[in-house]
Amino acid sequence: MTATLGPIPGVRLSRVNPVAQLTAMGVVTLVLLTSLDVVTPAVVVAAELCLFPAAGLTDPRDLWRRTWPLLLGAGSVGVVNVLLSDDAGALTGLGLALRVVGLALPGILLVASTDPVRLADALTIHWRVSTRFAYGALAALRLAPLLVTEFETVRLARRTRGVEAGRNPVARVRLLAGVAFTLLVGAVRRGSRLATAMDARGFDSGIPRSNARGSTLHRRDTAFVAGTVVVCAVAVTLSVLTGSWSPVFVG
Repeated sequence: MTATLGPIPGVRLSRVNPVAQLTAMGVVTLVLLTSLDVVTPAVVVAAELCLFPAAGLTDPRDLWRRTWPLLLGAGSVGVVNVLLSDDAGALTGLGLALRVVGLALPGILLVASTDPVRLADALTIHWRVSTRFAYGALAALRLAPLLVTEFETVRLARRTRGVEAGRNPVARVRLLAGVAFTLLVGAVRRGSRLATAMDARGFDSGIPRSNARGSTLHRRDTAFVAGTVVVCAVAVTLSVLTGSWSPVFVG
């Protein structure tokens, strides 16, 4: 008897199998890396934004918290290319910024709509990924929030001992580097203990492991991948028809 880990309540995109989402991400990545135009990433980004409600990303504050690093990086790429390019600098910068957004948004949608355990199960069952790698990555993902807690603990402990930077930016950077080194040492030690524990539980035995939860591909997964292919085909077609298609493999 299997107990399949079900979709997240209220998140329609979570009904799509993680493997199907990863396949769709591969299609999008291939298309966006093929051309340097503006139309293709614009159409793809518009389609990705339509999936945000289905991924449960409707709260503006939560949406900002998840996407501000992406927006900052895309804006930086765009500005740098505008400043360094010649005639079509603004158009080139906009296209590259949209391309960065289009490549990163599927990852945000996947994280928001997929339980990590379900992702690890799907990878090991459908793509035959090593269980040692898949569940090791899952454990690392689960432990990542501990870094935030440990950072606050170390920072407060140093403040209690009177170790503060005040308004000195150089001292602030030096103290931050010390805290980062402390977190790195703790993470390495925790990773070593985790690896030892996994090996003790037979993850490195080479014997095929069973899966208690299971993972099943449905017609909706095929439809999701097919829909992604259609969107990408429409994006490329519009780019060709408008004359902006600029494939990277043509000198």
